[in-house]
Amino acid sequence: MTAPTRVETARLVMSVPQPTEAAEIFERYAGDPEVTRFLGWPTHQTVADTEGFISFSMSQWEREGMGPYLIRSRDSGLLLGSTGLGLMPTEKSDKTYRAMTGYVLAVDVWGQGYATEALGAMVDVARTIGITSLSALCHPQHEASIRVLDKCEFARDLRWTRPIVFPNLLAGVPEEVWCFTRAC
Repeated sequence: MTAPTRVETARLVMSVPQPTEAAEIFERYAGDPEVTRFLGWPTHQTVADTEGFISFSMSQWEREGMGPYLIRSRDSGLLLGSTGLGLMPTEKSDKTYRAMTGYVLAVDVWGQGYATEALGAMVDVARTIGITSLSALCHPQHEASIRVLDKCEFARDLRWTRPIVFPNLLAGVPEEVWCFTRAC
């Protein structure tokens, strides 16, 4: 099961992050505390942190046949953010394939529908490569993200109750997280 390395929508081009893009990723969103507030990974402090993300991304693509994508404007080429797919572990007897997704966008492009468009593209990619269920985690206070998940027909899984650490909020303190899922 292998995802395409490039995905296009009406307004977006999504592609696998490359080492030459580290500084741009850091400047546009990964080093911005406002952008990363509700994310499960720490705000990048240096471009070296972003280089580590790209290294992780490349190994995930090699290992799983899927991973992070950078989101760019189709018209201007401007880096808007990131999305992606990652396999979830399943029981060996389970014949279904589940994956996680998520998205992050630079502040200057919030509220323009890019997250909804990118998430819709990830749903389409997941369906195309045989993923049967797609999930996303969301902090309960991240209302804009909850609206995006709702628009893309994700529903909250009320059985999922594990707290996680959001490193950019109360560092080290586990908090409630909501899990949203949808069939592909």
